[in-house]
Parts: sequence; structure tokens; C-alpha cells
Amino acid sequence: MEHIYMNAAPAIRTRFSNRTGPRKFLLSAILCLGLVSVFLLAGIATLGFYYVSATKDNLTECVLASEERHRLNARVTVLSEELEKLQHACNLMKTCPARWQLFRSDCYLFSAGSASWEIASQDCREKEADLVVVDSYEEQEFLTATIIQSSWIGLNDREHEGTWKWIDGTFPDSTVAYWSKNQPDNGRGDPKWGEEDCVYIMDRSLQWKASQNWNDHSCKSNMSWICEKMATE
Repeated sequence: MEHIYMNAAPAIRTRFSNRTGPRKFLLSAILCLGLVSVFLLAGIATLGFYYVSATKDNLTECVLASEERHRLNARVTVLSEELEKLQHACNLMKTCPARWQLFRSDCYLFSAGSASWEIASQDCREKEADLVVVDSYEEQEFLTATIIQSSWIGLNDREHEGTWKWIDGTFPDSTVAYWSKNQPDNGRGDPKWGEEDCVYIMDRSLQWKASQNWNDHSCKSNMSWICEKMATE
């Protein structure tokens, strides 16, 4: 029995020694993973701090930019009002010949008679003017409110069909065109209407909307007309 006991003791120590190695490795791995987790959490916390700080900075910059934009808009509004006052004061100093009407810085003559587009244009030139060139919706509204009869304006496509041009050689801005519905149509190709190469503003009995009262018509037709020239000081 003593011999057996002496042989068994080393065997027990051997089994214990074999189990201790993996445990130490496992504990070391757990410790390393724990440290890595701590570092990761610290990194995430740091990034979160910088993100919050950057977000606050961006929000501050946005607020400042918004306030600056509001200040600039207010300044633009003030300057626009001052400019309008100056323009009004300048207009008060400008005059037009008898029978001509002043609108902003131009004079307008609304004819009493009627004639073809060519004769109307010649009449305006003899008065050191031209058939009216519409530059803005405000001017269009003024003309629409003032005319009594449909009247020629300075727009035509006599040189090239479909290429509209003002009498001063300029081309109309796409945003400054006030055609009536389905116009221009060049008479829809009907021979009885002929070539419709000249434009007139329809009177309010035909179309009351200033934004939709241009129509093309035969330049040979007789119609009232509108002359325009710069006002003098």
C-alpha cells in the first residue's frame, strides 16, 4: 500500500499542473480583452466628446450666419427703399411733351388715330421716339391700364418667322412676354389672315389680364399705337 501511495502522489501533481497552464492563458486573454474594451470605451467617449463639441461649434456658426443673413437682408431692404425714393425724386424732375404721359423715366404717347404697323413706327420716329419696347411687367401693367383701344407695340418677326425682335434690335427676354392663350399663331396658316408678323396689346374688353394680352396680327392692319422715348430733365 505504501508503494502505491508513493506512486499516486506525483500523478495528482501532474494533472493539477496540466490544468493550471490553460487557466493562466484564459485569465490573461480575459485581462487583455478587458483592457482592449476599456481602451475602446475611452476612445468612443473621446470621439463622442469631440463630436458634441464640433456639433455645438457648427450650430453656433449656423446661428451666426443666419443672423448675418438677416442683417444683410434688412440692409438690402433699406437700400432698395432709398433707391426707390431717389428714383421717384428724379422722376419728379423729369418732364414729357404735351399729350405724352410719364411713367418712371420714359414718356408714352397713345395715338388718337389708327394705322398700319409700318406707318405707326414712322410716326414715332418723326417724334424722336419708337414704338414701345416693354421691359418689365410694371410697364406692361401701365400700358394695359392706359390704352383705350388695341395698340401696336414694337415687337415683330418680319425678318425671320418665329424669331421675335423689338424695334430697337433687341430680343425679348423669355420672362418678359405676355402672349394671349395659344398665341402667337401666325393666323394658324389661314390665308385670309395673311402673315401675322407684328404684335399689339389687346384692349381690356378683349383681355383684361396684363399678363396675357399680346397677339400677333397682320402688319398691314390699321390699329392704334404707342410711342415711347426718354423723359427730359
